[in-house]
Amino acid sequence: MPFHRTQSPAVAAGDTDDVVGLLTEQIEQRFEMSMGDLAAAVAAAPQANPAATEIVHWHQLLTESQAELARTEDQLLAALATQHGEVDQPTVALAYRVDEAVTIRDGRAMTLRFLLDPDEALRARFAARRTDTDTTAVRRGPAVPTSPAVPAAPAPATVRGAAR
Repeated sequence: MPFHRTQSPAVAAGDTDDVVGLLTEQIEQRFEMSMGDLAAAVAAAPQANPAATEIVHWHQLLTESQAELARTEDQLLAALATQHGEVDQPTVALAYRVDEAVTIRDGRAMTLRFLLDPDEALRARFAARRTDTDTTAVRRGPAVPTSPAVPAAPAPATVRGAAR
C-alpha cells in the first residue's frame, strides 16, 4: 500500500467556510488517493504509515465536529425563528453550544493542518510570536521576584538594667 507525499497548498487561517473540504483536498493531494481509499488503506494496515493513520483519525474527528456544528446551528436558527422580542435562556444556551462547536471544529482543523505540514505551521507560529513581541524592549530580569525574601536579622534584645 503506497503512501505518497506531495506538496499541498496551505489552508489560510480565515478559510472556515469549507474547512473540511479544503483539508480533505490537501489530504488527497498528499497521499494521491481519495479520502475513502485512504481510510480503507489505513483500516487495512494502520501500522504501515502512522502519519496517515493519525491524519485519517483527525479527519474523522473534524467531520464529526463539522456535522455537530451544522446541527447546533440549525437548532439555533429554528429557535431564533420562534423568538419575538427578547431571546429566552434556552436559545442563549443554544448560541453558546454553537460557539463551543465552532471552537472544537477549529481546534481539530488546526491539528489536522499541523499534521499535514508541521514545518509550515511552526513557521507561522514563530513568525506571529516575533511580530507580537516588542523587539525594542529589553527584559533585564524577572517581572516578579523569584527567590523568597530573606528576613532581616532580628535586632538584639535589650534587657532593662543590663550593663552595656
